[in-house]
Amino acid sequence: MTGNAQHSPDFSGVLFGAAYYAEYQFTDRIDEDLDLMAAAGFTVIRVGESVWSTWEPRDGEFDLEWLLPVLDGAHARGIGVILGTPTYAIPPWLQVKHPELAGQPATGVPKPWGARQEVDYSQPLFRGYAERIIRAVVSRYATHPAVIGFQVDNEPGSFPFHNPLAFQEFVERLKRHYGDVDTLNREWGLTYWSHRIAAWTELWAPDGNSLPQYDLAWRRYQADLTTEFIAWQAAIVREYSSAGQFVMTCIQYPQPTQHDVQLTAALDVAAANPYYGMQDHLAFDKDLSTIPRWWSTGVWGLLRQADRAWASKQQRYLVTETNAQSISGAEQNYPGYPGQLRLAALALVSRGASMIEYWQWQTMNYGTETYWGGVLPHSQRPGRVYREVSEVGALLKALGNSVDGFVPDADITLVYSNESKWAFEFTPPLHTPDLAPDRTAYATIFDAFHRGVIESGAQARIVHTSQFGASPTAFALEHPVLVVPALYIVTDDELTFLRDYAAAGGHLVIGIRTAYADEEARARVAVAPSLLAGPAGVWYEEYSNLDAPVAVTGSGGFAASEGARATQWLDSLQLDGADTILGYDHPEFGRFPAMTTRVAGAGRISYVGTVPNPALAADIARWLVAEPIAAGWARSATVTVASGRTATGARLWFISNWSSDDATVSAPHAVASAVTDEAFVANHTFSLEPWASLVLVDE
Repeated sequence: MTGNAQHSPDFSGVLFGAAYYAEYQFTDRIDEDLDLMAAAGFTVIRVGESVWSTWEPRDGEFDLEWLLPVLDGAHARGIGVILGTPTYAIPPWLQVKHPELAGQPATGVPKPWGARQEVDYSQPLFRGYAERIIRAVVSRYATHPAVIGFQVDNEPGSFPFHNPLAFQEFVERLKRHYGDVDTLNREWGLTYWSHRIAAWTELWAPDGNSLPQYDLAWRRYQADLTTEFIAWQAAIVREYSSAGQFVMTCIQYPQPTQHDVQLTAALDVAAANPYYGMQDHLAFDKDLSTIPRWWSTGVWGLLRQADRAWASKQQRYLVTETNAQSISGAEQNYPGYPGQLRLAALALVSRGASMIEYWQWQTMNYGTETYWGGVLPHSQRPGRVYREVSEVGALLKALGNSVDGFVPDADITLVYSNESKWAFEFTPPLHTPDLAPDRTAYATIFDAFHRGVIESGAQARIVHTSQFGASPTAFALEHPVLVVPALYIVTDDELTFLRDYAAAGGHLVIGIRTAYADEEARARVAVAPSLLAGPAGVWYEEYSNLDAPVAVTGSGGFAASEGARATQWLDSLQLDGADTILGYDHPEFGRFPAMTTRVAGAGRISYVGTVPNPALAADIARWLVAEPIAAGWARSATVTVASGRTATGARLWFISNWSSDDATVSAPHAVASAVTDEAFVANHTFSLEPWASLVLVDE
């Protein structure tokens, strides 16, 4: 046993594979499947995380040997294995024995059994059963030579627990944090609507709560429960794992009760499940509507998922699940166009992925996810998807260790805030077309700026306030342009850091709602934007929703494109030393600036007082960084150029044509193929077929 030390994954190249469930098959085809995987270039599979009732068919009765042929066969073919703990789908015998373990998404309303992720994993009773199965599985296979790492649980954080024990613990943590009810009354403003309490027993359940302060505390608590559960599992696994094996959990980032930075703190590596719309959803020149909340649409949406995965630990990450073909239910059937699997895989690698793993190997013939396509179809005969996956495997094998230590380049950094997202889900500043609260307001605002970076031809990095570090000067050197959209929940110390960042030479770009509330979700008693109005040279006290897009006009060197529009929101900005560089073409709102800028110490602070549409967001990004890293690459409109540095200092270039049409790109300097080593002189023009991609390296 090795204790609880963390260690970074120790492998070279990009791991490649799929989740594999031999136990779901009608017949034994382990050898046939593994042979096909090896032929496709697989170097990793994930196993075991979904079948507690197979591992432990009856209470205390374990069947652990069924997985051994899979691990033996994988090892014989040079395929590593990630072993999962099966705690996210509890067995029926445990459901019957302890129905009280069912999580309650509302007080007194248990989640029905029959799916997965129904249990309240904060309960000590559940932890006892979970620990028993974790130790049984992990102790049996931790020393198997095929096992390179462990996944604890699966996509945790799916719903908040309103169970009695969970609520009691919430109250206990409030006691520890605030000390007494008088402090809670003051900090939460419970005088309002006669909510003052005289004893902790008077605190109401969250179901009927209407106060933002309570809700934010509740959301933080629920995320803490998820973090603690995963850290608890990781500590158990590390009692058996060796120094060469990593521990992680796979994250579905939209899950409501997880905070990815905190969740991954006790893990060796971040692991993400980026699912994305395929077909025309990946066309750079098309703008299709958003699909289910856990998918993304657009090239920018896929890259935003990748950038968030990097941001969790500010290091390379694993892709534990992603599209092989059609995903979701029987009604969603959109397999990728030829070439899109390769394109998406390289896009993820270009933003820091060190593993690409599909979900799953074989499309299941039964169960909830019968029509969620895998690498093999229902017939189990290798087809087009298998052939394209094999091409990706061959490409990643050819790249080999050339991507080791890869760090993606970034022209513009954006600050992401889980707590601001939670606050806006409860009290959103935006509304839907039918005037209902828009619970996705935070994503709307943040994504507008991130998308603008991508569609301007620049590259993005995402950071969290907890990753600022101690030195604003050092941060400004590493992140010379910092966009802060909707940082609503923010401390005075964080605002001071942002102010000092600009003074130290950084270009700080403030978006709407930033600095408006404090860490308790209370509107600040201060001129907005609090602590930043002075150095920014602009302030406001009024604001308005915009029910229709408003045209804008540039000035002072800002060029607004023809389709640039302000949308959904307007801060009534008042100049106090700043210069206007963007205005509204509107009979009333024209008296307010839409965007301002001002020198602040050795740096600059700009303020964007609206939610920019894609055209305006791209204009803003181009104004912020006139010469991005990839500026010299002349290319068709549907081509993106991503880049980064490897451990050797070499710069890799990932060229992608997100279109059904042919395209071209010209290199500004001599490059070589990272796959074949073929050299190309400066200004060489590459022809790209539809959905084609290249990986090049500087000569």
